[in-house]
Amino acid sequence: MFTAKVGDDVFGEDPSVNELESLAASMFGLEAGLFCPSGTMTNQIAIKAHTQPGDELICDKMSHIYQYEGGGIAFNSGCSVKLIDGDRGRITADQVKAAINPDDVHKPNTSLVSLENTANRGGGSCYNFTDIQEIKEVCLQNNLKLHLDGARIFNALIAKNETAKQYGEIFDTISICLSKGLGTPVGSVLLGPKDFIKKARRIRKVFGGGMRQAGFMAAAGIYALQNNIDRLSIDHEHATQIAEVLSKKDFIGALLPVETNIIIFEVKGRFTAQQLSAKLKEHNVLAIAISPTQVRIVVHLDITPAMVAETIQVIESF
Repeated sequence: MFTAKVGDDVFGEDPSVNELESLAASMFGLEAGLFCPSGTMTNQIAIKAHTQPGDELICDKMSHIYQYEGGGIAFNSGCSVKLIDGDRGRITADQVKAAINPDDVHKPNTSLVSLENTANRGGGSCYNFTDIQEIKEVCLQNNLKLHLDGARIFNALIAKNETAKQYGEIFDTISICLSKGLGTPVGSVLLGPKDFIKKARRIRKVFGGGMRQAGFMAAAGIYALQNNIDRLSIDHEHATQIAEVLSKKDFIGALLPVETNIIIFEVKGRFTAQQLSAKLKEHNVLAIAISPTQVRIVVHLDITPAMVAETIQVIESF
């Protein structure tokens, strides 16, 4: 990052940002990319660029774009949302088909479907690629665009032994996050066709996301894409090890299947979720109560095998 070549990215003159955008787009077989400060911004830009005010988009009820982006769909794009009760954050083609509004002036125009892979509130659950293909077919038949909130897409690719180009062939636009499992300090990239990204660049400016010498941050993204993807399997193994110990404790209820690097579990009996999080913190293990009864633990590249062993020891001591 210290040695990055930089320029003015608002003018398209930052060589490191340009390299990052080109690298990310080429990995997925898409034409262009747009570097943004956050995944929330890349998602919100995509939604605004794909829709018109008064439109409606379809997504799972636990989707990040709906739950954790500050009401941005309504505020930024003037759109309503058709929420689907999926399976751990994943929806099906039949559910999408049933959620599309008829051509009726009384109803919003359905124009966009958004999927999240992996699904955060689903405990890092992964789509089966065939299910995504079926959803794409419904989108094509009904003239809908398909966006991927790929905040943890590389975790899904590693877990399911899939390729980025498979996803680039299916989705109209993809948001990839560099600051989660890949370990960069900040940033996400929105990927799509050249004309779409040109439109998105203008929206980014309106949203206040135009950055000047952003190459210092982009350099970290380049390193992450070149070095930190294959090692995600280590995180998945660490999460499995911790989950196995949790499953044997009497104060743990339902534990969502652990497919990647996220562990979500129910707390019962002698602890509330908040109490257990606080007790873990006393032992330097950071977790978050995501509801009155659920706790989430996430592992990443800064979590070493020694830290995992210590975490397991702490849990076993309760």
